[in-house]
Amino acid sequence: MVQAFRWPLYLSLGMQKLDILAFAAHPDDVELSCSGTLIKHIKAGKRVGIVDLTQGELGSRGSVALRKAEAAQASTIMGIHYRANLGMRDGFFVNDEAHQLAVIAQIRHTRPDVVLANAIEDRHIDHGRAAKLVADACFLSGLRQIKTSWEGKEQEAWRPRAIYHYIQDRYIKPDFVVDITDYFEQKLQSIRAFGSQFYSADSREPETPISRPDFLEFIEARAREMGRQVPVTYAEGFTTHRAPGVNDLMSLL
Repeated sequence: MVQAFRWPLYLSLGMQKLDILAFAAHPDDVELSCSGTLIKHIKAGKRVGIVDLTQGELGSRGSVALRKAEAAQASTIMGIHYRANLGMRDGFFVNDEAHQLAVIAQIRHTRPDVVLANAIEDRHIDHGRAAKLVADACFLSGLRQIKTSWEGKEQEAWRPRAIYHYIQDRYIKPDFVVDITDYFEQKLQSIRAFGSQFYSADSREPETPISRPDFLEFIEARAREMGRQVPVTYAEGFTTHRAPGVNDLMSLL
């Protein structure tokens, strides 16, 4: 049984829908991997939300309460319109009916055109598992015979137009990249909101792969690596299960 709860929503959706909904196995996955893309679209007038699957309770540094506060700060920095947490078990959630229904309810509530999800495979075992869970839920969400409810009302079926997977710790060759050059500094600000996770000379908590002094340099190097392929200064990369379409050749960078 999935014990779902929602962190405070930063804006009540009412009957309005989202353009983009990003799912993350852990709070900070989105900020580290695709926050530049989200910020860029928010600046262009799109409505954007984040759903964290777990509270990150197995993290070696910080606490659930601190992670919640950090996620709220990061959300303010990015300017997102909606954030929720499904309270799945960090490290132990599975891709089964109960977990799929929890994700489907979020998709049907926010009705996004585009869903972003974790990397298809990565160092952390939760990332690939979350990628498959969200991808499966996006398909199932379009089947009207699958019943879900929100605040006591039955939800209508909704299938996003596209699902893209952001790239995380391990390098994966992207199918496309998004230029985030103008938004890279704001991306870094959203990442730094999770201060308990990163290097501090005064910290007495265990060292982790992302708490080393040079980790943010890696984030910049990855963004430069993705940008070089276009070429722009900074970019974020994504993979997709189907070929993305364009209206005309001139829309390509």
